[in-house]
Amino acid sequence: MKFGYAIVLALVALVAVSGFASADRLPSQVPENQIFTIDTLIDVTGAVSEESEMQWTLMDGEYTQYTSTAVGAATADYADYAAAINAAITKGPVTGTITDDGAISSISFPSWMENDKINSNIGTLTWGELYEALADDTVNYVSTATKKLSAIHNSALLPTEEIMILTWTDSLRTNGGKLSLNKNIDFDSQNKGKGLSNLEVEKVLTYASTEGAHLVGAEEWTLDVAGNWESTANTIRCVFAAAKSPIFPAFCNVVKAKSELVNINSAQVSTKGAARSVASSGDIPAMLNYQIAVTPDSNSGSGFADGTVKTLFGGSIMEARGKNQEQSATNNWKDSASVTGGIKNFQKTFNYESGFKF
Repeated sequence: MKFGYAIVLALVALVAVSGFASADRLPSQVPENQIFTIDTLIDVTGAVSEESEMQWTLMDGEYTQYTSTAVGAATADYADYAAAINAAITKGPVTGTITDDGAISSISFPSWMENDKINSNIGTLTWGELYEALADDTVNYVSTATKKLSAIHNSALLPTEEIMILTWTDSLRTNGGKLSLNKNIDFDSQNKGKGLSNLEVEKVLTYASTEGAHLVGAEEWTLDVAGNWESTANTIRCVFAAAKSPIFPAFCNVVKAKSELVNINSAQVSTKGAARSVASSGDIPAMLNYQIAVTPDSNSGSGFADGTVKTLFGGSIMEARGKNQEQSATNNWKDSASVTGGIKNFQKTFNYESGFKF
């Protein structure tokens, strides 16, 4: 579709010259993937009801769980750290038990804690160094390192985890009149690179009222991507890409595009939407694009489309820094438009990308 007088609203995350900016980090595909297409062609005079919808949720995250359990005499070598270890067990995600004399009966923690100091006021011992010491004591401890893969859950995201929710709905209804509709839906759940999309929908319709009939419709796209902090080494594929920080910070970004057709008596309407929400590495940005054009039905002879057209584009952006769990940046924005009456030309284009590199 061509948009000679398109109004363009673009939001892109700024990229630092020496590295990457904070932004979306997309989850990667699951081992089994799906591709489907749905093509609809309608040419009818009479009542029509046509609806499509999709909600896609994908969770990603991987870490190692380190566990050591005493099978002999639990060691009290780290009794100085007993209070700090107990405090970590109380608040999580560390689990385990400590005896009254400070001996470690069992201890379990995720790999993203391994470089954290247990108590910097006492010494430099890290959780990873503690595990290595217990793992070397094969007489008194059994130690395991277990790979953990994230699953969809409703609790707070752990470090290394990211979640994507892509929602799309589209509906058209008429109580009479003449409708010509050509609609194409293409979906591919595999990892996508720049310039490609997971879901793409294109629709062209022409409507002419008869005997007071009218058309109503609505289309809505929502892309919701959130993630906790993660090491850049685990998310950037290119070996020549030097990140400004060793940590990709937490984020929670939601963008939406919506259009409504209200009491349309005569019009030609074309829309196109596309979203990229799955990628193999963190240097592929999230993307949501949407276009709508409303022009007169060339067969009407009036030179105007007749009815009401509304659009809404918006976003809520929240970003952190480093391993911080507090917001360092917020950006909330909205663009809305509504036209009613004789419409000579109405066109809107929305383009959104958010990522560590463009």
